[in-house]
Amino acid sequence: MIRSILRSGRRRLAGRAGGDGSTESALGETRSALPWLDPPAGPWPVERAYHYCEEFARAHHENFPVASRFVPSALRPHVVALYAFARAADDFADEPQYDGHRNQALDAWQEELHRCFHGEPRHPVFVALHDTIEKRSLTLPPFEDLLSAFRADLEVTRYATFASLRAFTARSAEPVGRLLLGLFGYHNPELVRFADEISTAVQLTNYWQDVAADAARDHIYIPGEDLHFFGVSEADIKALRIAAPISDLMRFEVARTRALFERGRPLLGKLGNDLKFELGLIWLAGMAILDKIEEADFDVFTHRPVIGKRDKAKILARAAKRWAARLDLSALRRFWP
Repeated sequence: MIRSILRSGRRRLAGRAGGDGSTESALGETRSALPWLDPPAGPWPVERAYHYCEEFARAHHENFPVASRFVPSALRPHVVALYAFARAADDFADEPQYDGHRNQALDAWQEELHRCFHGEPRHPVFVALHDTIEKRSLTLPPFEDLLSAFRADLEVTRYATFASLRAFTARSAEPVGRLLLGLFGYHNPELVRFADEISTAVQLTNYWQDVAADAARDHIYIPGEDLHFFGVSEADIKALRIAAPISDLMRFEVARTRALFERGRPLLGKLGNDLKFELGLIWLAGMAILDKIEEADFDVFTHRPVIGKRDKAKILARAAKRWAARLDLSALRRFWP
């Protein structure tokens, strides 16, 4: 679910650069330093590279857990490496500090990915990722799909049908669920369809909580056929004023997203404790955000629904009741990073 949750948080740490603010990029050209694309000077042994990924994760606040204390300690660094790869690329495609450099940054990330799979990583994220790929036998296609989705999001700002939106989430969300299954050692093809539904549901949930922010950057993820059916125009969305047709539209989108969560729910009963509890937290957090949208009478303009500490405590309690046989109480007190 790493990629699917990427758009939840927007807290950043400043990137590092040389004293004059310039750096030599991974592609060998000198330009102004870009956060996270241009790391401090190496060398980057594997342990230091994983520490860099952990620092990256701490610099990004998420509504959903990212490698919480309930992930087995041996696997937690690998989850964080996957997160750093995907979230950095998402930042390149979406964050304002990369304006004018988005394709350049994604090109550099693509090159680093290929070097990683050829055993020649340079950037610390890819040094860690190479170790993860080797130890967990991950394959290239899901990573390629994610980068292709980030590139598409730079060009495609509307989706005429829900089918076309699902074609996009097949590259932007589903690969993460599949990577997580592989990372945790689940290779049964029957599990993939359930993971795809949960991954897509989480991403759609993020879209519905960010309708206003996305409209401000001229992205509307609500399918055009749904806008037309409920009598809502793009101008209505961009006006950021709630009205009955918009509430009806969002009620429908929330209901459809809940159905996707339910379609994916059987996966939780087919996993071991190594992944079941973590994925259960994500499942419950997504449903909780949909609850918040509904409690606001589907007003997605006035306040952005978020998961607070009290919500996290409730989610943890529900997850413990449903899926956990034994819990580390100290981990419960920490909620999730």
